[in-house]
Amino acid sequence: MLQLKKILVPRDFSPCGEEALQYALDLARRVGAEVRLLFVEVLLDVPDPTATHPSYRRILRERLLEDIKPELVEETPDSEEVQIKPALVSDIAPAPAIVSYAERCDIDLIVMGTHGRRGVRRLLLGSTAEEVVRTAPCPVFTVRSQDPSAVAPKEIASILVPLDFSRHSQTALCHAKELAAVYDARLDLLHVVEDRLRLHPAFYNTDVMTIAGIDPDLLGKAAEELRQFYRETEGPDTDVDIHIWKGHAAREIIRFATEHGSDLVVMSTHGLGGLEHFLLGSVAEKVVRRSPAPVFTVKAFGKALAPLLALAEAETAG
Repeated sequence: MLQLKKILVPRDFSPCGEEALQYALDLARRVGAEVRLLFVEVLLDVPDPTATHPSYRRILRERLLEDIKPELVEETPDSEEVQIKPALVSDIAPAPAIVSYAERCDIDLIVMGTHGRRGVRRLLLGSTAEEVVRTAPCPVFTVRSQDPSAVAPKEIASILVPLDFSRHSQTALCHAKELAAVYDARLDLLHVVEDRLRLHPAFYNTDVMTIAGIDPDLLGKAAEELRQFYRETEGPDTDVDIHIWKGHAAREIIRFATEHGSDLVVMSTHGLGGLEHFLLGSVAEKVVRRSPAPVFTVKAFGKALAPLLALAEAETAG
């Protein structure tokens, strides 16, 4: 089972943030984790005229606990009651405050909404979620708002796992197996044969530089390698389907999630791209921003939640 004790949910009361809260509470109840609700007071914002009132922070704490649907926190025969703790911090920007709190309080997972901004608006405003994914010391579960009015999060029955055969993607697959056990979900393993093959898994064994020149046998070999990759990765077995697509990785991952109605995407933030993809990487960044499904990003470094990976991490630290 996932080694998941503390889930952090930054709450800004936006539609995507409220939907992220639903997913966090549902997961916490399944695994018996505690949920921390965090409100970040941005120091450079125009101050609230009530901020100097003696009861201001108490009112904010109470507001953090409002509108939480009872069915997502109450104990059932198959789950535990969710323990919730509110917290307030001040900083010059939300992302550093979230990451700092996660480090200070030994948070295992951050669950938060993302507005999925694109184009000029994103360049001007940036993305708090993407900055948290880049810098957080633990996995991050991002949610784009689909239906914030729903009384419960969408059921997670299928989990998409993009893989490039790197050690980092194996870490993602290990976590995906554990998540599939938690949600009783099926795994879709996807390998995208890129348009340009400057960097590729060793089994390609080809000097071909474009898709047009790919030997058809390579696709079949990739499928078999993916099955072997799954068998060699630690974690509980579950129903699994293998998919080999051709194209640009980020675009095909998003298209697959859209066409197949994936309920969750689990991927590493560091794969074959090397230094150009250090920290977040262009593929993961685009998927976080544009995926119709929530995205669970696993760090190439930092905290692991899968049991054997967490054990290895503890032994290394010791």
